Amino acid sequence: MDTIEIHQYRALANGPRLLVLGGVHGNETCGTKALREVAAEFADGARRMTRGVLTLVPVANPVAFRLGTREGDRNLNRDFRPSVCPENAEDRIANHLAPLLAAHDALVDLHSFNAQGGQPFVFFGPDDNEGELEPFRRAGEEALLARAVGPRRLVYGWLGAYARGAARRPGGRIAYGIGTTEYMRSRGGYAVTVECGQHADPAAPAVARNAIDNAVALLGIAEGGAAPVREAAHELIEMVDVVDRHSPEDRFSQVWSSFDPVEAGRTIALRADGEVIVAPEDGFVVFPSPHAVPGREWFYFARPGRR
Repeated sequence: MDTIEIHQYRALANGPRLLVLGGVHGNETCGTKALREVAAEFADGARRMTRGVLTLVPVANPVAFRLGTREGDRNLNRDFRPSVCPENAEDRIANHLAPLLAAHDALVDLHSFNAQGGQPFVFFGPDDNEGELEPFRRAGEEALLARAVGPRRLVYGWLGAYARGAARRPGGRIAYGIGTTEYMRSRGGYAVTVECGQHADPAAPAVARNAIDNAVALLGIAEGGAAPVREAAHELIEMVDVVDRHSPEDRFSQVWSSFDPVEAGRTIALRADGEVIVAPEDGFVVFPSPHAVPGREWFYFARPGRR
């Protein structure tokens, strides 16, 4: 039977409670490798806790990990919430993981991406707000964590951009945009996602390991491990909107890579019906998907961050 492997270390002194996840998607193994390295260091005494709690989950989705695929029955990082009547593997996994998230203050979720090239980046959440979409009161702590974990590119605005697309999509559900970090914020914690590089990049596990060590050092919960490595200058990017594909004949104007810059008015894509989609302002093409199924996300548009 598939098992969720959990390593937890509790200091006798009170302090922050940090949770680190790897393998939310089964084909993203950099976090798994890094987390098992850290767990081995605690096991052999090379590291020890000083305060608080540290919980490591090397493989959050054991079903997808066993298959070597992104997901088992569905995407665990979408519509993440406990289910009264679980219908699939990811529902059952979320029922185990959701209480674990709620029992911690901070979450670092380690991922990798499919696109070739591109640099590691960090997703973080909104400013403090009392809005309906994602009310939040720990933006200051989350911003510190986002800047500490390592990658210089910091990206925010995911849920707002997704919600705009969902509102235009027949049957679109904002709940499908809720992943681990969004759920963590809804339970009173704060969270970042670290995209450590391309799936097969041999450097990605080191990025993941650096993110763990930096988060632990920031919170001051353990001794040992590598000295923190952080890039001084950060690039801030705000995701603004998402464009769905309507027809299999919709096409991009060129081959786009994620975070390619685009000038205001430049053509990004062309619809089968002749509509030309242009950049509304200077910004970036993010997560272009040339083989997207009609009715699903085709690409996101982002702009330089303004926070």
